[in-house]
Order: sequence, then structure tokens, then C-alpha cells
Amino acid sequence: MRLALTEAGRAALSGDVPVGAVVLGPDGTPLAAGHNEREMTGDPTAHAEVLAIRRAAERLGGWRLSGCTLVVTLEPCTMCAGAITQSRVDRVVYGARDEKAGAAGSLWDVVRDRRLNHRPEVIQGVLEEECARSLTAFFRDR
Repeated sequence: MRLALTEAGRAALSGDVPVGAVVLGPDGTPLAAGHNEREMTGDPTAHAEVLAIRRAAERLGGWRLSGCTLVVTLEPCTMCAGAITQSRVDRVVYGARDEKAGAAGSLWDVVRDRRLNHRPEVIQGVLEEECARSLTAFFRDR
């Protein structure tokens, strides 16, 4: 989560919502990272999770991220939850809950929807206060 927080700091420096993500390989080593780049790129899909998943898939040479863990500072939204499900990530670890747009247990629970063919394990609340603080500070300053 500390690596994801570092990525979140990079997003804030570029004027974007401070969300960071890291994909860990089956052995726990970091494969790829990303942070929100919507403001920088003008791309509405440039969420930290999507970018980290894309980079991990590229590094592994395929779209299936079986055995991998996605660590993210904020609970994934519905778009990111879809990307998580489609990429077959085995585990999602997130810090702060997102009561307004969260799709891993807060508002929705897309990643564990029994109607889908892949449901990753979800671990929530890792360094939750620290993750929430960076978001709160960002929006307070805005």
C-alpha cells in the first residue's frame, strides 16, 4: 500500500485526484503501477487501477492476471471493478472506502457479484486513514 500511496502523490502533483495502484505478481513482487492521469491525458478511463492493470498485462504478455493482487488507495469504481473482473485479478486490496462511487463493497459490490464468472478476494481498510487523509486534503485544497 505504501507504493500505491506514492503513486497517489504523483497524481496529486499533476492536479488529479490522488489515487494510486500497484499490481503485485503471484510472488508478491510489484509488476506495474499507476496513478490517476485523467487531467493530464484528458482520458476519462485513465484511472489508477486501469493503468496499472494495462501495464501489468503488457509486462506479462497477456490479459489474464491470475495469481496477481491489485493494491489501490481508494475503493474501485464500477469501471475499475469491471476491469478487475475482466483481467482475472485474484485479490483486491484497498485503503479508503468510497461511499459515493465504490464498487467493491460500499455502494455496489461488482467484484463479488455472484452472477459474474470471476470474483476476486477483497481486503479493505489497509492503511485506510492514511489513504483517506490524502484524498480529504486534496479536495479541501480545491
